[in-house]
Amino acid sequence: MKITDLLKKDGISLNVSAADQNAAIDALIELHEKVGNLNNVSAFKKAILAREEKGSTAIGMGIAVPHGKSFAVSTAGVTAITIPSGIDYKSLDGNPSKLFFMIAAPDTAADTHLEVLSKLMTLLMDQNFSNKLIEAKTPDEFLKIIDEKEAEKDKEEAAKKAAAQAAAPASTTANKKLLGVTACPTGIAHTFMAAEALELKAKEMGLSIKVEKDGSAGAKDVLKASEIEEADAIIIACDKNIDMGRFDGKEVIITSTKEAIHNPEELIKKATSGQTTVYHHTGAVSKQSDVSNESFGRQFYKHLMNGVSHMLPFVIGGGILIAIAFLLDDYSIDPSNFGTNTPVAAWFKTIGGVAFGFMLPILAGFIAQSIADRPGLAVGFVGGALASSGATFAAPGGDVSSAFLGALVAGFAAGYIVKLLQKAFEKLPQALEGIKPVLIYPLCGILMIGLVMCLINPIVGALNTWITGVLEGMGTGSMVVLGILLGAMMATDMGGPLNKAAYAFGLASLANQNETGHMIMAAIMVGGMVPPIAIAFATIFFKKKFTPAERKSGPVNFIMGLSFITEGAIPFAAADPIRVIPSLMVGSGLAGALSMAFKCTLRAPHGGIFVFPVVGNVGMYLVALLVGSAAGCLMLGLLKKNVEE
Repeated sequence: MKITDLLKKDGISLNVSAADQNAAIDALIELHEKVGNLNNVSAFKKAILAREEKGSTAIGMGIAVPHGKSFAVSTAGVTAITIPSGIDYKSLDGNPSKLFFMIAAPDTAADTHLEVLSKLMTLLMDQNFSNKLIEAKTPDEFLKIIDEKEAEKDKEEAAKKAAAQAAAPASTTANKKLLGVTACPTGIAHTFMAAEALELKAKEMGLSIKVEKDGSAGAKDVLKASEIEEADAIIIACDKNIDMGRFDGKEVIITSTKEAIHNPEELIKKATSGQTTVYHHTGAVSKQSDVSNESFGRQFYKHLMNGVSHMLPFVIGGGILIAIAFLLDDYSIDPSNFGTNTPVAAWFKTIGGVAFGFMLPILAGFIAQSIADRPGLAVGFVGGALASSGATFAAPGGDVSSAFLGALVAGFAAGYIVKLLQKAFEKLPQALEGIKPVLIYPLCGILMIGLVMCLINPIVGALNTWITGVLEGMGTGSMVVLGILLGAMMATDMGGPLNKAAYAFGLASLANQNETGHMIMAAIMVGGMVPPIAIAFATIFFKKKFTPAERKSGPVNFIMGLSFITEGAIPFAAADPIRVIPSLMVGSGLAGALSMAFKCTLRAPHGGIFVFPVVGNVGMYLVALLVGSAAGCLMLGLLKKNVEE
């Protein structure tokens, strides 16, 4: 795709008379409307002004590039005007702006358009080229100047690439491994301009640099964990928040996209000089790994947890509101409508039910997104909704819901369906690249996931019904054994795969909205509360078993445990896993067993002591928590050695 595929003759106006920034914006928007790029002029102007509020889009050298991404854009495109006398556009270099390009991108703009635009922005860094455009007499001449410069630049790029491959760099810094990340608020112009500037300058200096571009259609050229590990320095040229945890402990330069556009050489020299500072992340470090080297099990777990983590706020918020509804309702009015008998209870249950209803679509959508990036979201959401409704070929409106298991299948199916579509259409002509995320992926993907879900819903729904029947038919002894297993799993790795597997099972059971599911959720939460509380008790009653620092931090675990934050026990388990983990598993398993034996129930999926008012048989639930914590504490006292030993 060429630049002139986006910039039309009718979208160019030369020697415009505009008094100020707002007049220039209006002139550019009028051209977009004229060539048919917009479906809502006022909404698009709001998007343009919102971008300007985040920082002027005047890049200096007499050039301004206002841009916006909005539903109001029907077709991606560019318009251009010249104001030879210049106006104040709040440029970074303080000089008046004379040459203006306005970029309009739809909400679903593909990076193909954006990369073409980034090429235009790179060309504009040549002052002679910009001056020629400002002096152009007609739109045809304007377009001809761009075409000639683009062809010249393509030849230069090919020559540089060949020269770089033929000769080894002479610089002593050539062996430096550099990385970069660029991102602007809209992910349209500055993202790619900054990346191009860094990459081109690095080539001129005989260096190589890989730049991750956080564009509006998703991240491109994503940095791998192995590349980050081997990098000597990383240039972060971003105007919005990105995931910085992965750069913990690395030499990092943090700057803006404008700095990367205007001073790429200075940034690269600084990165190779050894004068950078080590970045220390203050939040949670999100480790990344190369997917190609991951086992199937690891990939499955990663995709599943992406869905679960995004689903939890809906489940927890909605679940607690539903639990409050039962707490406030009067069972005696109508037992069959318990939860909605009184207006207040009905209000809480309705609002909570709406939030809870997002559980399955969100789970499936973000599993699919983890597999296939943004194009997977829509297909996954639809798959999750079809799992929730139980759609079949015989009953498209819904039959037997396949629930949590169906949403799991939908999420993975949707992700790999989109991956298949991406592979199938990868050789599509570049001119049609923009319709992939807008038309091909959602249309074909939703059609295919619809067929898949209508096929598997009866099977998974029957399986789900069978599992529910088995759980409901369990005797007290079997439920106690299940409580031991689930409670012990919560304490095994405290936030790891086994802990998350037990919790996911609890969420799936809770979604069935029956007493058995509520008993399972209660056993899981009490099992997760025990480890920190047992640690806290042990630091008080068995002081010789812990260091002074551990004794000082131990009581904090009372708060962690009562809040159902199992991870509070991790530092103690990491220091002595052979003795601590089995002790906590015993305590949690016992608490889970007692919760089942006492038939305690929990309608909320989280909250710790704060949701005890909605726990069924709350008195005995407290007994289960205390007995399990005491057992874990005693086991720690027996197994752990004194510190001096």
